[in-house]
Amino acid sequence: MSSTNRFVLTVLLAASAACRGEGPRAGVEIAEPVDGAQLAEPSVKVVLAASGIEIAPASEERPGTGHHHLFVDRDPVPPGDTIPQGVTGIIHLGRAQTEFTLENLAPGEHRVIAVLANFAHVALDPPAVDTVRFTVR
Repeated sequence: MSSTNRFVLTVLLAASAACRGEGPRAGVEIAEPVDGAQLAEPSVKVVLAASGIEIAPASEERPGTGHHHLFVDRDPVPPGDTIPQGVTGIIHLGRAQTEFTLENLAPGEHRVIAVLANFAHVALDPPAVDTVRFTVR
């Protein structure tokens, strides 16, 4: 296949994927705290970074957007389930926040799982999840 034909094929495949709503796969990373951190304070700042998706308020029902949820010392809900509100250990960052401070954590080991969800608070499919474990001394 000539380089021109390869280029045309690449453009057509990309256009086809865009029409189907496929794009870069969404991802999330917990930038802070780092996995395995030993922390002296009971207040822990969680900093999140997303890729392949626009972080937007949950009130904006737009394709290609999502918002963060934190599961603190608990497992995420099963895929396809709505992430409940008002539940201890589940934090909705529905105003498009990318940082949150966990207050008054007890000394010991903790786990935070970040999950990206759509406007309806349903985790993305395929999932965009990251986990860190840390210890408060």
